[in-house]
Amino acid sequence: MAKETERKFLVSGEYKSLTHNKTDIIQGYLSSVPARNVRIRVQGEKGFITVKGPGSASGMSRYEWEKEIPLHEAKELLAICEPGVIHKTRHYILHGGHTFEIDEFHEENQGLVIAEIELGSEDEVFEKPAWLGREVTGNKSYYNARLASHPYTSWQQSAD
Repeated sequence: MAKETERKFLVSGEYKSLTHNKTDIIQGYLSSVPARNVRIRVQGEKGFITVKGPGSASGMSRYEWEKEIPLHEAKELLAICEPGVIHKTRHYILHGGHTFEIDEFHEENQGLVIAEIELGSEDEVFEKPAWLGREVTGNKSYYNARLASHPYTSWQQSAD
């Protein structure tokens, strides 16, 4: 069984000058049920289907299975996804022997920037860069499947 272990943080500082690569991502969900989340993604010129299972108590680890699929099939599947497609630019930054993936969200999630780091285990120690802000690991509001149906810009409007 494939297991993904990652931590998520808000980004609070300049990071773009450190980017060594970036890609545009469009993703939607055939199922956003936490126990069996099914995501369709177009990343650059590639398509992917991903199945994620429920998370651990800490929210750091969960089952993940991903397969590359033909780009035209990914685009067809995006058309039948649940309402709320995510648009973001993913920036890759090397720091302290790890690659941080920084997602800069667009459209309905404009203004949200989240950094993720994949780890070998939940207790792995890593060097935190200066631009890494508050940890949001396990906070379901920041899950992409949740952002698709409850976009970040609506949080700001409901707080006014």
